[in-house]
Amino acid sequence: MPEQVRPVFPKSEHLSSLLLISKLFAGGSKSLAVFPLRAVYMPIENENLPAASVLISVSKKRFKRAVKRNRVKRQVREAYRKNKSLLTDALEAKGKKLAVAFIWLDDELHASSEVEEKVKKLLQLIAERIG
Repeated sequence: MPEQVRPVFPKSEHLSSLLLISKLFAGGSKSLAVFPLRAVYMPIENENLPAASVLISVSKKRFKRAVKRNRVKRQVREAYRKNKSLLTDALEAKGKKLAVAFIWLDDELHASSEVEEKVKKLLQLIAERIG
């Protein structure tokens, strides 16, 4: 009986390189929005990075209280962790690597199930568009 692989989101998959982050937002990257989230993504050429490096951003302008910002980031992180195979499988099949940033656009909190649906939709759209 094959062992069930639990989906994880290890530190190595977090996008933390300031150089890559500035390239991602400087231009030349693609963007998709599925309210209340926007995904900005860009192909990367780096051998020692995972298939997808992810950044999650919630603006202080949207939520003044850190508690709410952290809750939204936790919801997005969990939704990505559960559904990242939608993106990573497509990337590995094509031998590509991506840097992805999820940006929260709303100033309201949403249910975790709703956030998960939106993240899933964004991951599917990105997987379709990488060519």
